[in-house]
Amino acid sequence: MNLLPPAATRAHPVWLRVGTLLDGSAGPPLRNAHIVYDCDEIKFVGADGRTPPPEILRPGQTAPDLDAPEATLLPGLTDAHAHLFLEGGEMDPAKRAAYLRQTPAEFLAHARARLAPLVRLGITAVRDAGDRHGVGLTLQKLSSEPGRPLMPFVESPGAAIFHRGRYGAFMAGAIEDYPTPRACVEARIAAGAGRIKLIPTGIINFKAGAVTSEPQMTVEEIAQLGAAAKSLGRQTFAHASGDTGIERVIMAGVDSVEHGYFVTDDQLALMRDRQTAWVPTFAPLQAQLDHTAALGWDAAVQDNLRRILDDHASSLAKAHALGVIIVAGSDAGSCGVPHGLGLLRELELLERAGLPPLAVIHTATGAGAARFVYQEKFGRIAPGWRSRFILTCHSSLDTVANLRQPRTVVFDGDVFSAGENAGPAGL
Repeated sequence: MNLLPPAATRAHPVWLRVGTLLDGSAGPPLRNAHIVYDCDEIKFVGADGRTPPPEILRPGQTAPDLDAPEATLLPGLTDAHAHLFLEGGEMDPAKRAAYLRQTPAEFLAHARARLAPLVRLGITAVRDAGDRHGVGLTLQKLSSEPGRPLMPFVESPGAAIFHRGRYGAFMAGAIEDYPTPRACVEARIAAGAGRIKLIPTGIINFKAGAVTSEPQMTVEEIAQLGAAAKSLGRQTFAHASGDTGIERVIMAGVDSVEHGYFVTDDQLALMRDRQTAWVPTFAPLQAQLDHTAALGWDAAVQDNLRRILDDHASSLAKAHALGVIIVAGSDAGSCGVPHGLGLLRELELLERAGLPPLAVIHTATGAGAARFVYQEKFGRIAPGWRSRFILTCHSSLDTVANLRQPRTVVFDGDVFSAGENAGPAGL
């Protein structure tokens, strides 16, 4: 079936009819749905055959521009945790180390080259998770400018905040550079940060199969940073793994826990009660397991990786049952996690861990749109929201793996034919 609607402009709205519409909410699919949109926004959504009013159509139009009863329409995807300055598709450790020695201008050039391919894959928004080179902030500004190149919406915290000498120097700036936590946050916002990224913990020691370092921030420090951000109109998100660090982050009141490996059942309940979102990022650890030969991991490390991923999947199922807000983020840019393709892999891993396909789609669309309150309205199919969506004959309700099948991406009225034809090189 031809799923290529005409391009939409302000003067030329487009009318589609599809068999199934996933609106990005947690609700059931809409059937026999009609949608009218122009290059700016969605004008009408009607289910069960309800047709649009004539006044929002082109003069004399009496039938849809595209009638696709076999098709499914869903919002464009958001990757809520990615590092746009890094190349995730490169597996060679020496080449990755050399990449990190580039200039800020070189990082930016590589990142800009990734933007159009992301849109063509169906990733129409990215919550960048930090860099100290100004790459994310530059892309954030570019994404809001009139006449911008083809690129997703980008929001960035700029440099994350960490303690000097601890984990995070490659993407963060030290809190010690400022007299107070508030001054540190004020500097980030003055630089243009869309939200504030904190690094209160270290990372997993794969050989030990645990987070073996003490958290690098106290509850009081995290709370002071968060309070300063909130008073200045910004949310916070925190890299956190290990139960001690996760506990501190939740108690301090951050808006989202990133990664969250070794989260406890009690902490999940507390996250639900406090409306703390969780971005579980399966993809980077799965990539370590998938590429153990290239990375040189022995059998003991492989066993640790399997155990950690199995426990993480169990925690995800519990979180879903409890009603924790779960948002999809791939940690793209990490070793083995290419941008765009890494998010598709993350969604498959969320499904494999036990989330139903509709719930998985919600994590990459409406869940983040609702909890993170971005500056643009995307992630939902509803009047007034941006016209950014995916159209496919391969139902993602059967499995989210079908998001890799040939599909059409509509982005602000422009139309792109997409399929699994992108490789990880450069991403």
